[in-house]
Amino acid sequence: MTTLPHRRFVRSGLEVSALGFGAAPLGDLYALLDEAAAVDAIVAALQSGITLIDVSPLYGHGLAEHRIGSALRRMSGPRPVISTKVGRVMEPFAPRGDGSGYRGGLPHGARFDYSADGVKRSLEQSLLRLGVDRIDIALIHDVDVWTHGPEAAGRRIREALDGAYPALEALRAEGVISAIGIGVNEADICTLFARETDMDAVLLAGRYSLLEQPALDEFLPLAVEKRIGVMLGGVFNSGILATGAVPGAKYNYQPASEPILARVRAIETVCARHDVPLRVAALAFALAHPAVTSVVLGGVNRAEVLANVEAAGAHVPPALWAELQDAGLINPAAPTPGV
Repeated sequence: MTTLPHRRFVRSGLEVSALGFGAAPLGDLYALLDEAAAVDAIVAALQSGITLIDVSPLYGHGLAEHRIGSALRRMSGPRPVISTKVGRVMEPFAPRGDGSGYRGGLPHGARFDYSADGVKRSLEQSLLRLGVDRIDIALIHDVDVWTHGPEAAGRRIREALDGAYPALEALRAEGVISAIGIGVNEADICTLFARETDMDAVLLAGRYSLLEQPALDEFLPLAVEKRIGVMLGGVFNSGILATGAVPGAKYNYQPASEPILARVRAIETVCARHDVPLRVAALAFALAHPAVTSVVLGGVNRAEVLANVEAAGAHVPPALWAELQDAGLINPAAPTPGV
């Protein structure tokens, strides 16, 4: 079995496996999951040496956190590092609504709340769902244009900077939480928070991958400078870098456009010439940047988790990266494994 390397969040001292477990799919994101298989996926991750679990109240409106709690109660030994998010609170008596994108999950409505009180309530709810007495990493979730739109995003960012962030900063100072930061889908928002706060960690989804690297220009160099540990999510860009350019492939949670499909086909062609699966190359690329502490990958059953662990240990020849750069398929300034 692959032995996963460990890396450290420099500012907090938390040590985690370079491959983390991302729990978004366990909230019944695209399909209703078998409960036993979903919990077993988490158990498989922990048994395989993964020591970081990233989750959010949004994922299945609490269901993913419940499933993680069920898995943790089956395990003995050291508890993994748990990263969850604030910025939403769940309302048991509010209508669920259909805007979250989750096929299943719990029947609780979600309400945005970036206030200090909202942070405390969200964390208390997460502790209860997870069945633990401590959250290691707390991230302000979805405080971006992607979620709120261009008109409301500025107001939400200000709410987070004036309310949620100071509350997390106080909890960190008290030793209640080890690391704080944000979890978003936009590199520009990461840059803004890196400049305006003293955060320890960021979860950035989708904006640094084999398919696209907008975070490379400003945010990732700043993260290295300020010693901010970066967790990368969405390194398969919602699936297309795992499945390849197949019919129905998803990019940014939607069916991929023809230009995206064409670019992925070109990357696939290069990978095939070097006998490297696309998903292996995508994972290796994401792990190569010095700002990256861990890449969090989802899995909905034991087989998917074990395949991710195996992919994390696979070798990719340097010639593959050189060819991708020569073809203009990755940014020539992007760090690559072994280079």
